[in-house]
Amino acid sequence: MQTKHLFLIFLFALGFGFSAKAQEYNSAIGLRLGYPASISYKQFISEPGAIEAFLGFRSYRYYRWVNFGALYEHHLPISGVDGLNWYVGGGASVFFWNYKDGFPDTEDGKTSIGVLGAIGLDYKFANAPVNLSVDWLPVFFVNGYGNGFAGGYGAFSARYTIN
Repeated sequence: MQTKHLFLIFLFALGFGFSAKAQEYNSAIGLRLGYPASISYKQFISEPGAIEAFLGFRSYRYYRWVNFGALYEHHLPISGVDGLNWYVGGGASVFFWNYKDGFPDTEDGKTSIGVLGAIGLDYKFANAPVNLSVDWLPVFFVNGYGNGFAGGYGAFSARYTIN
């Protein structure tokens, strides 16, 4: 067989591998169990692309915050494991901070805007309406409390899928 034919077969096989379905559900709703704990809704808007919106709450000794945000996530299949994808993306979030008395050098409350990155793994069970994911969301605060880069927020998510 000529090298040209082998190359064409390789290109065909490569193209077939990338045309595999990147997602197994249309939308899902559930919980992001992490930092902060959140309610999450994910909706696919194209074969690889999804929008995820979330509303979270975190409380600590001296402060608490509520945040809401949205991400665009581009899903790519991992060959060899049906239903498993990895994703990468980004978005933004708004944080509403509230401080208790005794927290040094703070005002009563602040609002921060964060630019988020996203990288994670997403798995959809074949015979159950369940989606699990784990991710890391590095954040850069544009203003307010935590101004600058923060290490990010990781979470394990469990969602009910809707087709």
